[in-house]
Amino acid sequence: MPATVPAAFAAALAAGDPARPLLTWYDDATGDRAELSGATLANWVAKTANLLVDGCGRGAGDTAAVDAPPHWQTGAVLLGCWSAGLRVAADRPDVVFAAADRAAAHAGTGADVYGMALAPLAAPMRQPPPGVADYVTEVRLHGDHFHPAVPVRADDPATELTHAELCAAAAERAGALNIGAGDRVLIVAQAHPDPLDWLLAPLVAGASVVLCAHPDPAALPGRATTERATLTLR
Repeated sequence: MPATVPAAFAAALAAGDPARPLLTWYDDATGDRAELSGATLANWVAKTANLLVDGCGRGAGDTAAVDAPPHWQTGAVLLGCWSAGLRVAADRPDVVFAAADRAAAHAGTGADVYGMALAPLAAPMRQPPPGVADYVTEVRLHGDHFHPAVPVRADDPATELTHAELCAAAAERAGALNIGAGDRVLIVAQAHPDPLDWLLAPLVAGASVVLCAHPDPAALPGRATTERATLTLR
């Protein structure tokens, strides 16, 4: 079992064709669909880590808050934070990534605040509130590859848990949800809002994800067939 989240992500990328879908996103409320291969997701993760290190001067010992619902961009942000060595927690964060409707509440706290529109086609926020930078606009300015000065270690804090403990919790959760290597898991986002379920458990198990927000219940069986899902979590 990988000892850190970056190691788990690297193992998932190495396990198969980097062009295969690793995270597919649907939002039936907006009609949005995004399919991210391992290579594409790795690009967003690297850019996020570089934004944190080069853009904010953050790294090990710093804390990031991620105040956003399940979404492919939320996944990229979380993995980017862990790749850069930050702890993800809500208490006294140094940097905040927040959904657009939540971002203004974090402005003026002393943290660097990035708003996430979570819009189709990765569109930016139309007008970020004062004290909030647009995540999509800023992250695209940074490099496609991330090379940490000091690799993340198993005993480094990831949340309230160390990386090793978080990976172990993800593996335990994968077992409880019957997620196995090679599975393609369709997950209803509102039913499984914890990243341990929709991001980390599949990642550690070696599975890919079809993440569905606001799903039309009548459309789920057909979507599972179209996406070749082997397991549905609703």
